[in-house]
Amino acid sequence: MNQGRFFLGLALAATLAGTPAIVAPAGAASRKPAAATVAAKRKSAALHQFSGVVTALDQGSLTVEKRGTGAKTMVFTRHPEMRATGELQKDARVTVWYRDEDGHPVARKVVVKAGTETAGN
Repeated sequence: MNQGRFFLGLALAATLAGTPAIVAPAGAASRKPAAATVAAKRKSAALHQFSGVVTALDQGSLTVEKRGTGAKTMVFTRHPEMRATGELQKDARVTVWYRDEDGHPVARKVVVKAGTETAGN
């Protein structure tokens, strides 16, 4: 008879020990996606920079290519209030400050680096 009480107590203890792990505070699940959304918005609102050589240029976009071992090309949409320091032209070495808006990089500021006449070499 003592063995029956022992196993009954053991089963009750196991049930009570597992209960807090299953029950989560109310609203805890709804807080995590909101926090992830806020972090994603902060990351996209931050200014990023990309340096390279202008390969294409038109009224609404700017294409910049980073050459070398880690070659990469990015196409930026021009923001209506985009500022450019220096003369922005093809084959100019530039640094572009941009924001990620709806999954597309939007250029906010472009700095043309000195000595761009040798960028094609």
